[in-house]
Amino acid sequence: MGILDKLFGSNKNSVSKTNEQKIEHAVIIYFNNGIKGMDEIYELSDELRTIIEKNNLGEFDGHEVAIDNSDGSLYMYGPNAELLFKGIKSTLEKTRFLNGAEAVLRFGPPEEGVKEITVEIKPAAYSMT
Repeated sequence: MGILDKLFGSNKNSVSKTNEQKIEHAVIIYFNNGIKGMDEIYELSDELRTIIEKNNLGEFDGHEVAIDNSDGSLYMYGPNAELLFKGIKSTLEKTRFLNGAEAVLRFGPPEEGVKEITVEIKPAAYSMT
């Protein structure tokens, strides 16, 4: 135990927990069908956040939308991009403004050479606006 550990206490457990649950993978959704208003994106964001947290898939980081609501992006991160995408896929497919959107699954940290795949979001039965 080092002198700083004696003074401030050891945090070895919190460090190992953080390393076990590295959030390096990403799922980023790019859409360009436009939205009627920000309520649509807020509703979807809340639903995605709930699904991701409830199933311990990672975190919903937020969204960006053009000032004219013509296009935007949704950002999600977790330890496994494939599991994260599978967990939210049915919700994405039910969302009308995401028809034809692209989901980029990144399998590692944001650096050159990391494997990425792009998946087109195809519609299911529409239930959300």
